[in-house]
Amino acid sequence: SKDALLVAEKLGIPFQTIDLSETYRTRIVDYMFSEYEAGRTPNPDVLCNREIKFDVFLKAAIDLGADYVATGHYCQKSTTEMDGKTVHHLLAGADANKDQSYFLCQINQEQLAKALFPIGHLQKAEVRELAAQYDLITADKKDSQGLCFIGKVKLPDFLQQQLKNKTGDIIRIDSENELYSSQAATSDEIKVLTTALKYEPSNGKKVGEHQGAHYFTVGQRKGLQVGGMAEPLFVLATDTTTNTIYVGMGDEHPGLYRKGLFIPNEAIHWLRQDLSLNAGEEVRYLVRIRYRQALQKALLMQEQDGLYILFDEPQRGITPGQFAAWYLDDELIGSGVID
Repeated sequence: SKDALLVAEKLGIPFQTIDLSETYRTRIVDYMFSEYEAGRTPNPDVLCNREIKFDVFLKAAIDLGADYVATGHYCQKSTTEMDGKTVHHLLAGADANKDQSYFLCQINQEQLAKALFPIGHLQKAEVRELAAQYDLITADKKDSQGLCFIGKVKLPDFLQQQLKNKTGDIIRIDSENELYSSQAATSDEIKVLTTALKYEPSNGKKVGEHQGAHYFTVGQRKGLQVGGMAEPLFVLATDTTTNTIYVGMGDEHPGLYRKGLFIPNEAIHWLRQDLSLNAGEEVRYLVRIRYRQALQKALLMQEQDGLYILFDEPQRGITPGQFAAWYLDDELIGSGVID
């Protein structure tokens, strides 16, 4: 807030703060706690853009007389006329290493119409050069990392404010487990390919204990505190009902990879509503399941119960609660919460 005030004074523009902390707590923080408690991994950055910046904050700005809200996201926007309607396109940022279009995957046409991305066509280094040129106090400020509202507190410590420690078992699953061979035998079934394996303690061997399954996420390596293994252990799955974590040894463990994912109808969002699919329709897009992941070729199939996404290559760490976003070239078309 102080940095923003100093920049505003430097530029000679009005500065005003709006307290949205209570709204943020109910829409973002409470949601985070409930998702982790249920064993899913939410993305608060995506939610913040959908619920705060481009909803509550945007409405407040318009009430103050603003025409647009400009943000520092590394993405771009274009507009075309289609069948007499104005269509807004959300495009990747020019800096491929900083493209943040994924974080805006849940906004809609009305919100995008009011958004400006003045640095989206620049490289990060160019932005810093301009800030230095105009003698802005933020020119050398470090990039923000982690969850903005937590600060320097580690995520597990933050979650412990509401989610209590609860000792549970860590079960190691061998890479040669028959679960993987049986899954391969029925791999032509779309629901098998897009559903995570259901592990039981009897499928493996106990190798340690943890302080709460809700503190862990699929693909996680750090924090397990289990030694004596030939290779590092990675989280394959968590079960918050039985408070059990299932792990596998090595980065190439088959339990870390899956061919596809499923998004229920109520969790599907089309930024380009004119391209939405009807039941029985399918289309090929480029998809990513986390920020900064390289886009992956995939087939999207809309069925009666939801959207099935099958990747050309198996994907590592498909995580419930995270967002899958699909693109046509560099344009974001839609997204959804992974089931």
